[in-house]
Parts: sequence; structure tokens; C-alpha cells
Amino acid sequence: MEIEIGRAKRGRRVYSFDDIAVVPSRRTRDPEDVSTTWSIDAYHFDIPVLAAPMDSVVSPQTAIMIGQLGGVGVLDLEGVWTRYENPEPLLEEIRNLPEGGSTERMQEIYAEPIKPELVTARLAEIRASGVTVAGALSPQRTQELYETVVAAGVDLFVIRGTTVSAEHVSKNSEPLNLKKFIYELDVPVIVGGAATYTAALHLMRTGAAGVLVGFGGGAASTTRATLGIHAPMATAVADVAGARRDYMDESGGRYVHVIADGGLGTSGDIVKAISVGADAVMLGSALARASDAPGAGWHWGAEAHHAQLPRGQRVHVGQVAPLEQILYGPSPVSDGTANLMGALRRSMATTGYSDLKEFQRVEVVVAPYRVD
Repeated sequence: MEIEIGRAKRGRRVYSFDDIAVVPSRRTRDPEDVSTTWSIDAYHFDIPVLAAPMDSVVSPQTAIMIGQLGGVGVLDLEGVWTRYENPEPLLEEIRNLPEGGSTERMQEIYAEPIKPELVTARLAEIRASGVTVAGALSPQRTQELYETVVAAGVDLFVIRGTTVSAEHVSKNSEPLNLKKFIYELDVPVIVGGAATYTAALHLMRTGAAGVLVGFGGGAASTTRATLGIHAPMATAVADVAGARRDYMDESGGRYVHVIADGGLGTSGDIVKAISVGADAVMLGSALARASDAPGAGWHWGAEAHHAQLPRGQRVHVGQVAPLEQILYGPSPVSDGTANLMGALRRSMATTGYSDLKEFQRVEVVVAPYRVD
């Protein structure tokens, strides 16, 4: 449905997770009978959760913890862990920066060159624990470092940016050929963000195993204020799920996973993301609230320290509970920030669905609801 903005411009009405809700059906189930398992390529997980590659969320140690809890922690291979032998003093400094000068100091900290030997060491540390190993690079760094990453034994390779396209145009440098790159790799690649049907369809045609859906919509992002760009997540996920359906027909049945990445602050948001077509979710602020997260109650992403145009900020999200409680409970709060998987299971049970794929068929209504 298009709305007239003015005589020269029309716009489509789109929806965020706050604008929609799932509807109970005629059947209910016992929450213990509900499955939250998720698989991508040859890798199987107890829960559909990827921890976002942000220094406030994932360290080698928390990547191991998340893997042992049934999800997958994605390490930012351009973060402090691959720039400094001992990043703990830098993390503490970032946490204690004054509000006014945090961006400039973070730019200085992240100006330290990435060291390939630290990339290898951090991934080896995660691999030694026996969990699935996942690392992320931006499209700009992928060609420079991917051989080091693959040689270190990564299981899942994530190419993540504010937006990633299958057709990047540049007069100054040779762009990353995603289709050729993915074809030549021996590991599954998850790529994004994408926020539209067309962009996602083109990424699926490159051979990606999964597509991240989002465009700077997280708690620490200022992309809307800085660039004027915003993609409400309920519509974005549903559009990309539509691209997945059409690509399955086009490719003769090849399934590409849709992973919601952004705007997922509470368990209710996770429920809604899956209800409109996501197979899994990538969580940032939701896991940054864990008392054992590296940010210790603070949260920031790569956009917050971009050298030329920061499009994010360091935000205080507080500490709710240890990571295991954040995921599995019991919850000490009633605001949807803990026992995320328990809430997902209960919502699926209340609406009568037994697994995630079935739950994508749940009835959804447009029901704007905001608490001021």
C-alpha cells in the first residue's frame, strides 16, 4: 500500500516489530514439546541464535560460552581482539569513557592495525573448545584477510556490513566478487545486511548459505539520523523471506536461511522476527545485557568508531543476568530481556506450533502498540 507523501513522491507503508503481533490459534502445546533447533549447512544448533560480531558482545571466551549453550558466537575479526594482544585494558577504557569524547577516543583505539597472527590465535582458541567457529569481516576487509581466516579453520564465514550488495560499484578499487568468492570457499558464507527483496535475491544468487536482514537498526546505531536511511524490520524480514521463497523456485529447491539482524531488543521481537519469516536471529544488545558480556553493561558496534563517518554510539544497556540466564532463564525481570528462549518456546506453544519452520506460518496482525 503506497501513501502519497506529496504530489511528486509516494512511499510504501512498512512495519517495525512494534507494529505487529502474533495471534493465538485453536491449538496449544506444552512448551516442553516445542523444538527451537536450527541447522545451516552441516551445522546444527539447539537455538536459532547468533551472537553479533561486536566487541561488547563477543570475545573468544563468550563465543565459547554461547556455543556451549547451543548457539553460535560470531567473533568480530576487525575488533580489539585481533588488534591487541591484551585488549582488556582497552575494553575497560571504552566502558569508562565520558559521554562527550567516546567517539573520538574509540576511533583512535580501532586505528591500530589488524594482526593476522591474532586472527589465527583467537579462532584457534575457540576451535580448541570444540564449538562451531564463526568469524566476521566487513566486505572491505574480506579480500585482505579471508585466506588467514579460512586457514585458521573457521566453520561459518560471515561477511557483515551496514549494507552489503552483490553489485558494488567503485572507480577506485576492485570490488569483492561475492559469487566468485563464495564459490571458491569450502565453508558456508552468511552475508548481509540486506533490507529489500531485490537486494536479498541477488545475494542469494551468489551462493550464500544465509542472508542477514537489517540496515543499521540496532540500539547502538545512528544510521537513520546520520544517513536518513532506515528499514523497519518486520517488513524487511518478510520481504527477504519472500525472496527466499522465489529463489527456491528459481534454483530448483536451494534453501537460503534468513537471519534477522537488528531491532531485536526483547524476546517478543525474536518471536515476531521468526513469525514473519526469519530462520534465526543475530543478537547484539540483547546479549550485551549479560553480566559476563565483554561490554559490562555497555554496547557498541563497528559503526560507532568508523574513521570518517561514525554512524553509531556507545550506549548503556545495563546488566540483567548471566548469559545462561539471558538465554534460558529463570528471568529476574518481566520486560522480555531474559529467558529469551523460554519466551520463544512459550509463544510457539501458546500458538500451537511445534518447531521454528511451522511457526513461520503463524497468523500475524498489525497492531501498533508503544509504551511512552
